[in-house]
Amino acid sequence: MTTPVHNHPSSPTPEEMARTHQAAFLQGRPWSAREFAALLDSPFSYAVGDARSFALGRVVAGEAELLTIATHPDHQRQGLAQAILERWWEVALAHGATDGFLEVAEDNQPARSLYKAFGFAESGRRVGYYPRQGTAAVDAVLMRVSLRKAESVE
Repeated sequence: MTTPVHNHPSSPTPEEMARTHQAAFLQGRPWSAREFAALLDSPFSYAVGDARSFALGRVVAGEAELLTIATHPDHQRQGLAQAILERWWEVALAHGATDGFLEVAEDNQPARSLYKAFGFAESGRRVGYYPRQGTAAVDAVLMRVSLRKAESVE
């Protein structure tokens, strides 16, 4: 049985998440505050971070999904995404997850490098999943990791 996950009081608001997501994701359609609020209404979803950088995840049946992670461009290259991913991992473990998974656009090299540093490995693809304005759609790279491999990532 999966235990509901509750957000920490200092988690970003759906409005803050939408603003950061819009600033960080210029190639795709950013998520709206309404979409973030709907995801957070689930008892299995959680957000970590703040208005500068956050991750949204959910834990169901022992698996943690990283739904999205974003860092506002004004705060990138300061280690925030790494710290947020570490926190996402900790919350997932605390709620019984043993495995983690995500999908990332093939052309998002900074994110793919971050995930690889945390031990995520490619497990599949969705061909042409992410539309791009003025160019061909790019693949979604599916990645998985065992969350029990290490309690923290250096």
